[in-house]
Amino acid sequence: MSLQSRRAFLRSAGMTGASLLSCGTVSASGDAWKDTWEAAVQVLAKNIRPLAAYDHPLLWEGSTYQGVWQECGPHEALVYATLASHIPATASSNPKEVARNNHLAFFALQKPDGQLPASVKTSGPGFGQIQMAVPVAATAWELAQSFGDEELLVKAYAACSRWDGWLRQYRNTRDTGLVEGFCTYDTGMDNSPRWAGIPNRCPDSDARKCPPLPSLPRLCPDLSATVYGARVALGSMAGALGKQADAARWQTAAEEIRRLIIEKLYSPEDAAFYDLDAENKFVRVRSVVNTRVLGEHVLKLSDARDRAIFEALWKRQLHNPDAFWAPYPFPSSALNDPTFVRPIPRNSWGGASQALTALRAPRWMPHYGKQAELNHLMSQWCQAIMRDGDFRQQMDPVTGKFTQPDPGKYSPAALVFLDFAHRLGAIKLS
Repeated sequence: MSLQSRRAFLRSAGMTGASLLSCGTVSASGDAWKDTWEAAVQVLAKNIRPLAAYDHPLLWEGSTYQGVWQECGPHEALVYATLASHIPATASSNPKEVARNNHLAFFALQKPDGQLPASVKTSGPGFGQIQMAVPVAATAWELAQSFGDEELLVKAYAACSRWDGWLRQYRNTRDTGLVEGFCTYDTGMDNSPRWAGIPNRCPDSDARKCPPLPSLPRLCPDLSATVYGARVALGSMAGALGKQADAARWQTAAEEIRRLIIEKLYSPEDAAFYDLDAENKFVRVRSVVNTRVLGEHVLKLSDARDRAIFEALWKRQLHNPDAFWAPYPFPSSALNDPTFVRPIPRNSWGGASQALTALRAPRWMPHYGKQAELNHLMSQWCQAIMRDGDFRQQMDPVTGKFTQPDPGKYSPAALVFLDFAHRLGAIKLS
């Protein structure tokens, strides 16, 4: 494909994404909405800073998290970029450039063997876990489409292809074709009962090394879904770059891992996806792993088997008020799971509703025909944030009260409010 054709493809593919940026200035439907909107914009502005390892403006996680993490930083910056026309830009914090940087930082710091950093912090890049959730390949592809950014496309395709190769080499030790979890931080689910008794990091802070425990490594549905979503994106990127043979290869690889997730890691008995440990036992903790599988559209509604699985998962788990459909969705563990952690401590994926889970909800709920339910979720989160006012990390899924020891000023919570207020039309854009 010629350079001109590639750019034309990107412009055409990006029209939908770019149209999100075409609205004008912000006016508010009420003082609370307006005040919270402005406060959220300020939180993000203050969280845009360079790092020694990558000296360009980056959107930091904020609060106690000093840097960017692969599981969330690229996605957060993508959401920030979609709001660009509604957020004042400065010379140091143009949302589009920040979004590019939140991707390019990981690509620039990639190791020669293909490993991407799990994080880029004030202490430097971290390689002690893989820490994946939303695929960086998918967010890079969406960003490249939205802005017709061929440079990002080329760099993302090269880096994410090598990352897939690294994961095949070091995180498929059981030769199943699925992606293995070695430690708690691999999934970013800190303090989750899902990982009870498992070290936070890999030995010697080396993500190639698995702790010597009988139950490890685990086959993980969310990590495998992240790789599925990445391969789908890589197939699309290859097509945009005129690499048709590569595109077909990525599509085949994506379908292979998608099939394995469903066949190996779904429990019809519980209507839930679980880790499968090295002793071939399900780790039966019902968690937001299920939303992460849906986040990459692993289940295809056009397929009768997949549709039945989705309907069971939705009815028995995600839309069940006794499980995940709490007043403030989605708790990180089901309300009726015996492992749900109370009282809720800070930074806990053992029950709290996390801003990161909420921010990812628009990636799958409309796709599965749940727009009305997404609207409810968005309204509940916005109301809770307006009551609290400090943009904290997590809240009680029943009361909507945010965990107070969290110091606030957390970028994902600010983005949740901005993105949701925009989607709901609560902030009028003219």
